[in-house]
Amino acid sequence: MSALIVRWLGSCDYLPIWQAMRRFTAARQGDTLDELWLLEHLPVYTTGARRRVDFQRPPNAIPVIETDRGGLITYHGPGQLVAYALLDLKRLKIGVRGLVTALEQATCKLLRQYGLLAQARPEAPGVYVDGAKIAFLGLRVRQGLSYHGLSLNVDLDLSPFAAIVPCGIAGLKVTRLLDLGVGAKVHEVAVPWLACFMEQLNFSSFSVAYALPTLKEACHAHA
Repeated sequence: MSALIVRWLGSCDYLPIWQAMRRFTAARQGDTLDELWLLEHLPVYTTGARRRVDFQRPPNAIPVIETDRGGLITYHGPGQLVAYALLDLKRLKIGVRGLVTALEQATCKLLRQYGLLAQARPEAPGVYVDGAKIAFLGLRVRQGLSYHGLSLNVDLDLSPFAAIVPCGIAGLKVTRLLDLGVGAKVHEVAVPWLACFMEQLNFSSFSVAYALPTLKEACHAHA
């Protein structure tokens, strides 16, 4: 059983958050507590480390950022819950597959609370409802330390997905909670999702912060 720092960061540009995740992960020590960052991104496409050689930028004004996470291209925007898991996997005694499963199963359990039957697919990480993808995963692990995480479509505008091949899967349908009859907002979904996630990884307690960690916080255990 261990404690977790949960940071609710609101609406954020992608690049500063990505840079902060990298800094935190590089600076953390053996006694640094794990963190979960919950937020929404301003409109952005991100590509993963496996970006296709024939990749073409979408024909719209939404920026594209090449990142170091796993996976291919996806879209982030307002109305999507983003959960970044900055965890010490060795301390938690899990591997990358264990973290993927925890993120997927936490999301499936949340969706069951809304009366939705959701499933994960071993060959294509993420969460699906009636064959349409509602949650997307992309992780980076360095020396047993994870960052990046999961995004869950709540009530965001899905039209930017039409300009890309989501996750590199031709014909992939995407959906959102709103289209499945759930009228919740991101902050309303975040709380029960957090509870499901903590249960999956046996976190015993959490504290809440509303700003990015300082370098000092990354280097030392939290009080």
